[in-house]
Amino acid sequence: MKNSTKSHGRLSLKPSKEPRELISKNPELNGVWRAKVITLFPEMFPGGLNHSLVGRALQENLWSLETINLRDFGEGKHKNVDDTPAGGGAGMILRADIVSQAIKKALSDGFEKNPIICLSARGKRFDQKMAEKLSKNDGLTLLCGRFEGIDQRVIDAYNVQEVSIGDFVLTGGEIPAQLIIDSTVRLLPNVLGNKSSLDEESFANGLLEHPQYTRPNIWNERLIPEVLTSGNHKKIREWRLQQSETLTKLRRSDLWEKYKK
Repeated sequence: MKNSTKSHGRLSLKPSKEPRELISKNPELNGVWRAKVITLFPEMFPGGLNHSLVGRALQENLWSLETINLRDFGEGKHKNVDDTPAGGGAGMILRADIVSQAIKKALSDGFEKNPIICLSARGKRFDQKMAEKLSKNDGLTLLCGRFEGIDQRVIDAYNVQEVSIGDFVLTGGEIPAQLIIDSTVRLLPNVLGNKSSLDEESFANGLLEHPQYTRPNIWNERLIPEVLTSGNHKKIREWRLQQSETLTKLRRSDLWEKYKK
């Protein structure tokens, strides 16, 4: 029986100083979107990315995931990767020379044309448009920060894009990295079974998504709105648009202002 998850003829071929594994859990494939994650905690991956539609797509080689352990480039007996802030202050800073080595490894196979993103609370807000843009590349490198941050010099040297998932602070960039990967991978061809669902979800047209209903028609004496069972598709589209507009106006005034313009 033919196994659809195999990737015969798709393995990427390039010179290597080290012997390759005959069988790799996440083989490097030609023609698939690739995520490379630089992290102090590679054991956190794939995490939630190994489940549901995104996880199935990973198993079917529709995209690939590679983690690069920042600790591998650390110095001394304890593999140190950080040092105290120049000018004083609390916490520790990831060193530019250490992070640079990890980035060089990520870019060593011609990956430099793809964006490098650093997860940072001061970065540009991640949104659906950014996910759509990232999905058009061959992949991306994600740099997961820890402690008090990363030496600015390495961010500037590699033109790293600082990206935030919201106005709050986390202990590290691993969870935001998974969020960005999930949001991007689901936009890749053949990952979602029904492409039309992408056209109707929140942010697709600048609005929040309308309410959704399914059977039973009556639940706890609550009925599905009559228009949705009318069979009149024009009225259904009008109702859904009106609901989206109302929700957006009430909950996201920023989106509503952009939509009106």
